[in-house]
Amino acid sequence: MSNFDIIVLGSGPGGYVTAIRASQLGFKVAIVEKESLGGVCLNWGCIPTKALIKSAQVFNYLQHAEDYGLKVNGVNKDFNAVVKRSRGVAEGMSKGVQFLMKKNKIEVINGYGTLKAGKKVSVKDAEGKVTEYSATNIIIATGARSRELPNLPQDGKKIIGYRQAMTLESQPKKMIVVGSGAIGIEFAYFYNAMGTDVTVVEYLPNVVPVEDEDISKQLERSFKKAGVKIMTSSEVTKVDTSGEGVKVTVKTAKGEEHLEADIVLSAVGIKTNIENIGLEDVGIITDRDKILVNDFYQTNIPGYYAIGDVTPGPALAHVASAEGILCVEKLANLHVEPLDYGNIPGCTYSTPEIASVGLTEKQAKEKGLDIKVGKFPFSASGKAKASGTPDGFVKVIFDAKYGEWLGCHMIGAGVTDMIAEAVVARKLETTGHEILKAIHPHPTMSEAVMEAVAAAYDEVIHL
Repeated sequence: MSNFDIIVLGSGPGGYVTAIRASQLGFKVAIVEKESLGGVCLNWGCIPTKALIKSAQVFNYLQHAEDYGLKVNGVNKDFNAVVKRSRGVAEGMSKGVQFLMKKNKIEVINGYGTLKAGKKVSVKDAEGKVTEYSATNIIIATGARSRELPNLPQDGKKIIGYRQAMTLESQPKKMIVVGSGAIGIEFAYFYNAMGTDVTVVEYLPNVVPVEDEDISKQLERSFKKAGVKIMTSSEVTKVDTSGEGVKVTVKTAKGEEHLEADIVLSAVGIKTNIENIGLEDVGIITDRDKILVNDFYQTNIPGYYAIGDVTPGPALAHVASAEGILCVEKLANLHVEPLDYGNIPGCTYSTPEIASVGLTEKQAKEKGLDIKVGKFPFSASGKAKASGTPDGFVKVIFDAKYGEWLGCHMIGAGVTDMIAEAVVARKLETTGHEILKAIHPHPTMSEAVMEAVAAAYDEVIHL
C-alpha cells in the first residue's frame, strides 16, 4: 500500500489545483482520475466551449465584414472542423495539466477511486485491477455532470447534455435549449451564430435568472435581435422522440405550445458526482446532493475533505480552485480566512458576454439598504462604438451611507475580462469616490466602469 500526505479524488480545476498547491507546501501528493486530467472544465466544459464560441464569433465577424468597410467573398463554415479545433484545444490543455503533475512531483493514479474507512482510497483501473492507497488526508473533488429531469431523459442522440452538444457529428437545423443558465445560453449563442434555428425555454420569468433583471432584459433583447426565440415562464412537459426529430410540448402562461426540432439540449443545471464513491461506507454526511463541510472544507469525518461542485458553494471552476487552495493551506497551518462567497464573480461567455459580482439591485432593496445605482451604456463608449460592439452596459450599486460597492453587473463585449476590477475593489473595501478618482485609460471598454460609478454619484460626463 502506498502512503501519501494527501490524496485528491478528481482532477478538475478543483482537484489538480489543490494537488499542485499541496505539493508546493511540501506534502506528498497523489491524484486519482477516472478519465482525463483536467476534469470536465478542461475537457468538456469551460475551455472547449470557449473554443466553439470563438469560432462562432469569427464566423459572425466575417459575415458582417462590410460593417467594418471590408469585403469578404464566399464566407462558409465547416462544422466538423470547428468541433475538431475545440477538441484540439481541450487536449492541449489536458496535456498541460499532465506536465504540471510531473513538474510538481504529483503521482497520478488512473482509475475509479472509492473512499474507504481509515483514510484509504481503493482505485480500480481499466483492467479491473484494484489497488488500495492510504493518506493522512483525503480531499474529494469529484465534480458534477449534467442534471436530468424526469420528463426530459437524455438519450445522447435526440435529447442531449452539454458533452454531446460539443461533439455533434452534424449541425442541427433546429435546436431547443431547455434552461437559460450559463451553459444553456452559451450553447444557444454558439448554435444560433453558426446558423441553427434556436429556441430557449426557461421555467423562470427571466433568462439568466441569477443575474440582475436589467442584465436579463438586455440579453433577451440581444438574443431576439440575433434571431434566437425566447420562451420564459415556460416548462417542457412532454417530449416525443419516436419520429425523425423531436416533438416538444411546452406549457406557457398562454397555454400549451408544440415545438419541433432535430435536437433538444437539456441545460437545467448539474448533478454532483457523489454516488458510488464510498461516502456511506465512511459515514460522510450529505444534504440535498451536496457534501456538508465546515469553513475549511472538512467533512464530519476527520481526515476527509471536500471541495468544488460537490459542496454547497457556487458550482464554478474558479471557486473550486480557491476552495482547494484554502483547504490545503489550512492543512499546512498557514493563516487563512474563510472564502467570501459574497464576492464571487460569475461569467457567461455568449455574445454579448455577461459578468457580475455582489448584490443585484433587487437583492440590495430586499435587504432594506439605501442605495445609489449608476448605469453607463456601451452605446456611449467610444471604444465600443469603434469596435462595432455598442450593445450592453455597466451597472453599479453602492451603499448610499458608507460608499460600499455592493454589486457590479455588466453585459457587453469583453466584460468577463473587466469584472475583476470590481472583485478586487470590493475585496479592498474600495468606495465609489475612490473608483472615480482612479484614472481609467481612454478609449477602453473598462472606462465604462468609472462612468457608471460617476452616474451613481451624479457626476457622469459622457451621458
